[in-house]
Amino acid sequence: MTSSQENGKISMATDGMNYAPAPMPQPVVEPGDFTFSVAALDHGHIFGMTAGLVGAGATLKSVWDPDPAKVEMFKNLFPDVEVAHSEEEVLADDDVKLVAGAAITSERAPLGLRVIAAGKDYFTDKAPLTTMEQLAAVREATARTGQKYAVYYSERIHVEAAVLAGQLVEQGAIGRVIQVLGMGPHRLNAPSRPAWFFNKEQYGGILCDIGSHNFEQMLYFTGAKDATVTDANIANYAHPDYPELDDFGDAHIVMDNGASGYVRVDWFTPDGLSTWGDGRTVLLGTEGYIELRKYANIATDEGPGHVFLVDGKGEHHFNATGKVGYPFFGELILDCLNRTENAMTQEHALKAAELAVTAQAKARILAP
Repeated sequence: MTSSQENGKISMATDGMNYAPAPMPQPVVEPGDFTFSVAALDHGHIFGMTAGLVGAGATLKSVWDPDPAKVEMFKNLFPDVEVAHSEEEVLADDDVKLVAGAAITSERAPLGLRVIAAGKDYFTDKAPLTTMEQLAAVREATARTGQKYAVYYSERIHVEAAVLAGQLVEQGAIGRVIQVLGMGPHRLNAPSRPAWFFNKEQYGGILCDIGSHNFEQMLYFTGAKDATVTDANIANYAHPDYPELDDFGDAHIVMDNGASGYVRVDWFTPDGLSTWGDGRTVLLGTEGYIELRKYANIATDEGPGHVFLVDGKGEHHFNATGKVGYPFFGELILDCLNRTENAMTQEHALKAAELAVTAQAKARILAP
């Protein structure tokens, strides 16, 4: 296989077979065609969520949070946004078709249910909920109203290496995907974290929280619709000052199509790493495998976005950075306008959340 770059695209060709990423996504609507607002700024993911929607052509109207400092930080990045006086003002605005939010994790579902009750679609940070009771309420509300409860599973939808891997899998580059291995180490930097981050009832636990990214990827890359959590573990190995923090978690699932998945997440990123976490995903296929080094190719100056592909023709390395973009956001906008499910189905988004909550609840507590 050889690779080349032309007009911002990666082309990959091997004897008689071509792999070509989709063109870089462009705005899907004109200014004013799709208006959204933001409510709840408790997690920094809201900046990426907002930027993704704006980049796809959406018009940002207003922002609300009870903390003026958070609103000011948001306004520094999006200076044209109006500052709403209350959540109720946002929900009552007929111009607003979707509300994006990154509330405290345990408050994301209640906010979403209020958004849906106001007749608007909702786009929440992950994890989208923390309990089975919340999951049941969200499923009931979305089924009854037809409104969307979209989820920002950023480690796939907002990472170009993962976008490219999805395109390669879809084109058959490694055959049938039979196992997904996901590793999500993060840097803790405890002094910078808010108090709710260390309260398990509020953040949901490590498998519910950052593990949700990985459960979503297991379903997506294998094409599975359902799965069973067969084993899960959590621990607090090294942070006794924060007794409700899980600083380690892992889980194994078996999917309804026979594929399996394993996730390991932790808060042990060493200070010497050049970024916040060495997130990696390995996709094992019947005809090859793909490894994603999403945020760093360690001990090099090559930056993020690495896709390694091994198939019957050889070993191949591609850097997806700036090459494939983030089609999810435009697809979500069009889904909201057309009432379709091309960005991510509702059942998929909530099934990933279900697996995360289930794994957390079933997890064995390992001795420190």
